Amino acid sequence: MEFIELIKVLEAGLKQPLPGRSGQAHMAPVPVEEARFDQKRLETARKGAVLLLFCPGPDGITIPFIKRAIYEGVHSGQIALPGGKMDPGDPDLSHTARRETEEEIGVDRRSITIMGSLSDLYIPPSNFSVRPFVGYASRPPVFSIDPREVDQLIPCDFERLLRNDIPKEKLVFTSRGTTIKAPYYEINKEVVWGATAMILSEFLTLWKKIS
Repeated sequence: MEFIELIKVLEAGLKQPLPGRSGQAHMAPVPVEEARFDQKRLETARKGAVLLLFCPGPDGITIPFIKRAIYEGVHSGQIALPGGKMDPGDPDLSHTARRETEEEIGVDRRSITIMGSLSDLYIPPSNFSVRPFVGYASRPPVFSIDPREVDQLIPCDFERLLRNDIPKEKLVFTSRGTTIKAPYYEINKEVVWGATAMILSEFLTLWKKIS
């Protein structure tokens, strides 16, 4: 699919009702934490945003993921979408998504157009309500990662992502000392599970409906 055609499809599709829990739950770790879908927790938790960023390029359309740096925190070393917590100076969460993307992987926030968002998701281990935005870069980005936050940039081919809709499953030892059964996607030989996999699951559910 050509980049301009993809953008038109996404812009129209994101105006439709979102799959929400029915799309997210396919990739929820087991046992399922009902807190993830608790509206009150979504409203009272710390706010954050991530960005599913569609980038044009000579080799096709890509979406950048990151491997987080190792640090003292529950999401250390995990595969994620660029993003982070809302700062007091951010006028809204879409600004948070663009700002964090620029800070983490170097994409000029002025080159990013936000098309819409997916459903908010509560992340119990860090008490964050995360809003996933969907956007595109107006030109092929020149990436530059912040090594304090990002260990590695992981570009994912969009067409390959669409073929990656059959999840695998593994046991994961969590930061809280428990073991859970986690569905995951494999992207560039990396394991994508938890909140990021649930966000991708909702996006792929929506894509099947609109494409």
